[in-house]
Amino acid sequence: MATSAAPASSKASSALQTRAAHGITLIQDALERRLEAERDQLVLWVPVALGAGSAAWFVLPDPRSWAAMLLLALAVASGALAMARGGRTPVLAAALSFAVAGGLALTWARAERVAAPVLARPTIAWVTGRIEQVEPLPARKLTRVTLALSEWDGSGYPPARVRVNFDTRTAPSGLVRNAMIRVRARLMPPAPPAVPGAYDFARVAWFAGLGATGRALTPVTIVTPAAAEATDIRAALTRHIEARLTGSAGGIAAALATGDTGAIDERDAEAMRNAGLAHLLSVSGLHITAAVGLVMWLTLRLLALSPRLALTGRLPLVAAAAGAVAAIGYTWLTGSQVPTIRSCVAALMVLVALVLGREALTLRLVAAGAVVVLLCWPESVVGPSFQLSFAAVTAIIAFHEHPRVRSWFGGHEEPRWRAVMRGLASLLLTGLLVELTLMPIAVYHFHQAGLYGALANIVAIPLTTFVAMPAEALALLLDTVGAGAPGWWVARQALTLLLWIARTVAAAPGAVTALPVMPQAAFAAMLGGGLWLALWRTRWRYAGLVPVVIGAAWTIATPVPDLIVTGDGRHLALRGDDGGVAILRDRTGDYVRDLLAEAGGLDGEPELLSGARAARCNRDLCWMVRHVKGRVWRVLATRSQYLLPANALIPLCRRADVVVSERRLPRGCRGRWLTLDRATLVRTGGVRVTFATGRVATVRAVGDAHPWLVGGEHEARQAAKALPMLAGWLSMLPVERSDQKRWSLAAPSAGGWQCDR
Repeated sequence: MATSAAPASSKASSALQTRAAHGITLIQDALERRLEAERDQLVLWVPVALGAGSAAWFVLPDPRSWAAMLLLALAVASGALAMARGGRTPVLAAALSFAVAGGLALTWARAERVAAPVLARPTIAWVTGRIEQVEPLPARKLTRVTLALSEWDGSGYPPARVRVNFDTRTAPSGLVRNAMIRVRARLMPPAPPAVPGAYDFARVAWFAGLGATGRALTPVTIVTPAAAEATDIRAALTRHIEARLTGSAGGIAAALATGDTGAIDERDAEAMRNAGLAHLLSVSGLHITAAVGLVMWLTLRLLALSPRLALTGRLPLVAAAAGAVAAIGYTWLTGSQVPTIRSCVAALMVLVALVLGREALTLRLVAAGAVVVLLCWPESVVGPSFQLSFAAVTAIIAFHEHPRVRSWFGGHEEPRWRAVMRGLASLLLTGLLVELTLMPIAVYHFHQAGLYGALANIVAIPLTTFVAMPAEALALLLDTVGAGAPGWWVARQALTLLLWIARTVAAAPGAVTALPVMPQAAFAAMLGGGLWLALWRTRWRYAGLVPVVIGAAWTIATPVPDLIVTGDGRHLALRGDDGGVAILRDRTGDYVRDLLAEAGGLDGEPELLSGARAARCNRDLCWMVRHVKGRVWRVLATRSQYLLPANALIPLCRRADVVVSERRLPRGCRGRWLTLDRATLVRTGGVRVTFATGRVATVRAVGDAHPWLVGGEHEARQAAKALPMLAGWLSMLPVERSDQKRWSLAAPSAGGWQCDR
């Protein structure tokens, strides 16, 4: 029996292996046919892989995981090349793996190359340094100055570069680039995200080389004035424009010419954002294109006046050269920011393609521009500017490269009115496509999505490109002979109309929809699906709709957080049973209010816990109750700087499910489920809690060793170790104040405590 069964088993195994090998061969053949049909598109995935490697460095927590990812990518590339026996699949796998490894290595190397000392804790110090950059902020009555420090008279290890805000009313006229100044300032380390999903200034400051930010406390002393020839042309032009056009109109005009948005009123800036017009305030592809197009048109028209030059056939080359000079000059004038440089590089590539007689606007051009940016600034891949810009351009080109779209909106023999209507339809559909493309990015970074941006841009983009910018350029040119008034009048009318559009659209019902923080995996799924849909040309591109739909459904199904606590423990927002959001402190600044509202997915202003029905508050404490799926959650939070008697505070803590405080609590003061005091928040950063799922999201993950997190950590921890014993001892002392409410230990069951005079 045994001898007869063995051959049967062998035959079955052999047949199974044969079927498996045949199946693998069929899959390989099908994949090869797909890649052969898409051979012109394969190179487009190189910048995607390069960006994925850069993004992996930010997602993975520490050097060990970075090295493991790097080695894994290299191993995959080596294995693919070793198994290559012809065909495109192994070569593509190797190229993309090498690109992933390159992106991760470039980002890691850049993070090490820009490393600079970071202030460990807040301090007040006398600093002396050379001014590197001056940013006037007239709307906030501030002047922002970046200093390269040469002298430091303060505690702790000195940072190399700091950014200090000066009151414009007391700032001296000599506050210009290359001047040496001395000032006493209150400085703080670059702030990490206050809550999960918020803006990470600490990361941005690390790559910018900033070690501290703060505000001047005394009038500045000019130690060494700047040389007379060191006049800042950009600042002078900004002042000139703002003198001709006051208010937000002047601020927008300055933004169009020099990239300086400091004079735009915050309410108008918010209206521009809510109306989907904020891209007009950031010098990028639209502005570079308008400047290059205007210069090329003027060059062609002027040189064509000479028949001799016109007959040479060289005018397009001369116009392209003039456009290139205009693009480079405009980029330099607007401060050479990364988005502007990116647009300048793309414009130069378009001009080169025109000179060579090639098709100018293609996805390969976009890919080449992305590679240039990622090689120079790999950290930009996680920023909204890079993502919004390249996503919009990629969507527009991919849409108009589709054969059906080309047949719809291409040239037709038809009456002029039909051509105009066809152009308007193309503009509207393109705007809607861009809005849908950018919506996931806006939700992920800003926690809100606009609904009417496509309609607003139909009017705003032509108004800015063909009226406001040419009028401003003409006015600046005529100002050289003192005749720029007509141009400034036209520019004012155009910008006033632009502001009216922004305010009207932003005030429309449902103009902006607030959403909670999008899960990172959902964002990655939508981004990957969108790229799959845009970069391929054959029918399998539509498979990208699957991850897009999954990511969108995941985002919509994500429950809104019930409790949000900032990293310092001073502020929290609690969602009530009615869906509203209430904040802890009555005197909360607008920035923190907006931050908590956005993180909580709230449209409108949050209310105060002191006036909420589900909360009881006095000057020192708030007791809050939240009902979720049949369970009652009780939250206790301190809301003043005064220490409370431990024998009164500890029983309250034991009745609460969650305890929140900005200071270190006594050892016995612990919530039944979660305690978020100073000792905990130093390790976790801001916290987001969802009671229904029991999920607690934190700003800082366990083991996260990115350099901006550990740069000043050691010194801060040493300082924190000296405080617990003092805080614990002080918390045991009774506190007597004539206006203080005393906490009673006889707590009623409804609220858990009561307070009496």
